[in-house]
Order: sequence, then C-alpha cells, then structure tokens
Amino acid sequence: MEYIVPELRRPERRELIRLGRKSRDPDTANRFAAVAKLASAERPTKTRVARELEVAISTVVSAARRFAMGGIELLYDQRVHNGRARKIDESFTHHVLSALYVVPQDRGWERPTWTRELLCCELARLGLPLVSVSTMGRVLADLGARLGSPKPIVLCPWQPARRRRVLRELERLADSASRHEPVFYADEVDVHLNPKIGRDWMPRGFQRRVVTPGKNEKHYFAGALDAGTRRLIAVAGPRKTSALFCELVQRLAHLHPNARRIHVIVDNYIIHASKITRRFLAGLDGRVVLHFLPPYSPDHNRIERVWQDLHANVTRNHRCPTMTILLQHVRAFLRDYNFRDERKPSLRRAIRLVA
Repeated sequence: MEYIVPELRRPERRELIRLGRKSRDPDTANRFAAVAKLASAERPTKTRVARELEVAISTVVSAARRFAMGGIELLYDQRVHNGRARKIDESFTHHVLSALYVVPQDRGWERPTWTRELLCCELARLGLPLVSVSTMGRVLADLGARLGSPKPIVLCPWQPARRRRVLRELERLADSASRHEPVFYADEVDVHLNPKIGRDWMPRGFQRRVVTPGKNEKHYFAGALDAGTRRLIAVAGPRKTSALFCELVQRLAHLHPNARRIHVIVDNYIIHASKITRRFLAGLDGRVVLHFLPPYSPDHNRIERVWQDLHANVTRNHRCPTMTILLQHVRAFLRDYNFRDERKPSLRRAIRLVA
C-alpha cells in the first residue's frame, strides 16, 4: 500500500526537522527529515529522499506510513512506551532454564525440541513478557545453554537400589586394585571402513566433504584398561566372538603371571558369558574372575572413554581408502596410548601423524 504524505508549508517542514534533531536519536531524526522532504512542493520520490538522506528506502517508506497513520507521534521511537521495568529479570531466566531441563511435549506442545521461538511462546504462556527471538538468544547465551546432540540411552531393567549396590561394589573393587589382584575394565570396539561423521571447524560458507568407500568393512578390537595404572592392553580380530575375548583374557594372564587373581569388569554382551568363555576361564583355575556391570550401564565402564578418544582421533571423518591403512592408524593410537602426555593427551599423537 502506497502512503502519501500531504504537502506541508515551509515553516511546518522546518518544525519537523527541528523536532527530529531535538529528539537526539539519529533514527528518529531521519524519519522526521524524510517526512519533511516528502511533504515539499517538489514531491520527490522516496528513492530520491533515501539517496539524499543516505538511508535505506525502507526507512523512508516506514516514515511515510507512520506519519500517514498517526501523525508526528508515531515518528518517535515507540520503545519509549515500553516502560522502565526490565523484561529480563531473575524470574524470567529461571523459567527459561527450567524449560530447558524438559522437552516441549512435557509442557503441552506438539514439537519435540525447543526453538527460540517456542521458548518465547512458552514464557508468554506462563504470563511472562513476550520477547523477541534475538532477546531469547541473548538469554540462552547468558545461561551458557548450547545447541547439542542428545545422548540415546536404554533404561536398566533392574531395580534402582540393586543397580546402585552393584555399581558401588564394582567401584570399591576398582579402588582396591593392587599388583597381586589387578582390576581391569574390558570391552570391545568396532572399527568401520566407512568413517564416523563428526563435527569439525570449517570456514563460513565451506562444508568439508568426506569420501566414503561405499561398501563397508569391519574389524574388531578387545581391550582391557587397568583400573590402577590406566595401562591399556588390546588384541584384534576379524570377528567379535568369544575367541577374541578369550585371547584378551589369555593376554592378561600372561602379562600378570604373579597375580593371585585378575578381576575383569565387563558388560553383559553374550561373548562374555558364553560356554566357550566359561570353559576357557575354568581352564585358568580361577585366576581370572569376571564381574558384570548392570545392563545398559556403559557410562560406568571406564574403557568406554578410551574408545571415544579412538574415534575422535582416528576413525571420525577419516580418509583411509582401505581397512589395512585404517588398522595401522588404530594400532598406532592404541600403542601410543600408554605413553601419552597426561597434560596434553592428543598433542604427541598429532605431532607423530604430521611427521
């Protein structure tokens, strides 16, 4: 819709310019000046007025619309009517933080994830001030909120009291590890030729590409992390079977010939309790004892952190064209793990790859 500014006499146009300058706000002064020029007898176009004032055409159009709809009053900054009370106070930020600990569906919304727009609507529904999306973004930044990826989990079928009791017993076992009765956290990891895709730093407007071989290949490693010394022992195999786990147990028994008993904490994967594994352990005359974690408790298996480092340093976004080359990098990482610099755990690995 085209808004026409009526022609004004010269004294009236001068008064408009004076009022704009008196406001001490550049944007308000530009709006008053734009209306004054549009109201002259020459009837200049909005494009010409915008060029003369060195402002955007939208500024001139907005000034004409405001003046046509409400006169001089609407040319002033309308934020002066917002009041002196701050919209963002401690109560507002508290409600935002509370919302982030749940999902929108818990609050009656259909969407399963929060957006800044939806957070604005949620706060307004609670009777708090309706703010803009950019304001909500600043609130989230002040709270230290991040846009991250959720972690999928499976709930343990055990009773909570039983689960806590077993985990406490395993923690006490790990803390009591000694040279005569070492304690290990054991688990297996899959190595895929198709790379795991993960985040990486990239310039704005540029997206890195990772070439995948297409047909995937897999290899497996079984590892044991000493709860006392943090030393890692690993074996490899083409299949994740009981034989691979038994090879790891045999390696532990060979490296600790003087240990009275070797404790190994494992999850409930089938190869850890198979008939083959039980027969193999029986042949060691009780020197190796398995302790099972509660079902679906990967966060309590300390070797899982090692596998996370392995994926972050080797398999994520890797460019190895063959499994042979990829396994060379994996074995190098596992070999160097026991000689890592505790203060800078990834620096030595990075230097070695560059060299």
